[in-house]
Formats: sequence, C-alpha cells, structure tokens
Amino acid sequence: VKKISPKIASMHKTKPGQFFFFAITDNGCGIPPENIDKLYDPFFTTKEIGEGTGLGLSIAYSLVKNWGGFITVESVVDKGSTFTVYIPEKK
Repeated sequence: VKKISPKIASMHKTKPGQFFFFAITDNGCGIPPENIDKLYDPFFTTKEIGEGTGLGLSIAYSLVKNWGGFITVESVVDKGSTFTVYIPEKK
C-alpha cells in the first residue's frame, strides 16, 4: 500500500489516499518516447497487420480508471519497461 499525495493524484485525475499497487517489468526492447503518449489509445499497435489489435492496454487502462486508479510506465529503449498499476484502497 502506498499513499498518493494530492499533487500526484491531480496529475492522474484521481483522489489522493491509499493505493494498492503492483508492477510488471520486462527486459524487452522498450518503448520509444514518441509512442508513450499513444499506449492506451484503442487500436494503437506497432505490430504488423494480423499480429494484434492494440486493445490490451486500452482495456486495462479503462478498467483501472473506472476503479479510480491509474497506470504509470517507465521505459528505456533496448532495456525494457515497467508498468505500475495503482488501485485505490476502499474502506
């Protein structure tokens, strides 16, 4: 559990408070900076035609936002990426 400050909450359009979180890290090719802002757009993909729809991250993002949470991503090209999912603690 991690406490999210009003400043961080405002950046992610959510309320401050306690959040459960988990991170998923890979050591793949990383995400080029020009693609970071498009990651959650429906149908955005860098795969070849027929190899994916580009819906996975947009669906995950929508679910997390509906729960009042947010997702962050840190990525370095040729090193990998870390996605961290934050879900608010409900009392």
